[in-house]
Amino acid sequence: MRKNWPALMLLFATLGAAAQGLLPSPPVAAPDLALPGIDGRVHRLADYRGKVVLVNFWASWCGPCREEMPSLERLRRSLRGDPFAVLTVNVGESAQTVRDFAKEARLGTVLLLDRDGGAARAWGARALPSSFVVGPDGRIRFSHVGALDWSAPGVRRSITGLMRRLPSLQTAWCPSHRG
Repeated sequence: MRKNWPALMLLFATLGAAAQGLLPSPPVAAPDLALPGIDGRVHRLADYRGKVVLVNFWASWCGPCREEMPSLERLRRSLRGDPFAVLTVNVGESAQTVRDFAKEARLGTVLLLDRDGGAARAWGARALPSSFVVGPDGRIRFSHVGALDWSAPGVRRSITGLMRRLPSLQTAWCPSHRG
């Protein structure tokens, strides 16, 4: 039993976290992230500056990860056109395994490969899934460990509240428009 204690604590911490919402984080700079995607190109967090970015660490063998993926996809689709991106970072699996899972789950998120777990360690993702919401300024604003319904109204409000509302072209070009 003593040998299983750390694993049990991690399990209970993850289960307890799943019942909570997003945890506000002190606004600290997000660690660097530059990983290959299954699309063959390197994706850098810096390329998404000015957007709210949800960085999710996961693996296909992780039950809670599989459970939350459909809600990540729903959130991504619902915010299409907004300054928002989802970067799903697979930890330790092959590109083919990730491709197969993405096809099965019908994912349209950016799928990155953290083959050696270095990015997960740098971000402090000690359990899977672990997620971080990065504001447009590149600072972590929220985090969550465990599965979460990312399409839940309260979670969605937390994310959209970070988005900068840019004036529409119509109001920018037509000052008399009161839209």
